[in-house]
Amino acid sequence: MNAATTNQPGDVTGNLRQMIAVLEEERQALASLDSDALTCSTHAKEALCDALMPIGPGELSAEARALAQTAQQLNEVNRRVRNLLAANVAARLEALGGTPATYTPAHFASA
Repeated sequence: MNAATTNQPGDVTGNLRQMIAVLEEERQALASLDSDALTCSTHAKEALCDALMPIGPGELSAEARALAQTAQQLNEVNRRVRNLLAANVAARLEALGGTPATYTPAHFASA
């Protein structure tokens, strides 16, 4: 998906709607552990962020502000899901290794 090119550069609400769609795709990729889809959604988010960067909060319409808040909430949910997945992997690795904090700097220094 090439999300950034689906809307005109100045189409803030269109870009925000696209960001919401990409964030929903990202959540599905996280849920299914689909690394290719996750990579695609990350690239799409970066492109959309670049397109939205020049826009200041004072330039947003009420609709765009609501879309931005929705995107922010979805991004936060995805961040939490990602952190839970990472914590689960860390716990499993710790259980396998039998030592807590397997990847701490102190562990590498003594290795």
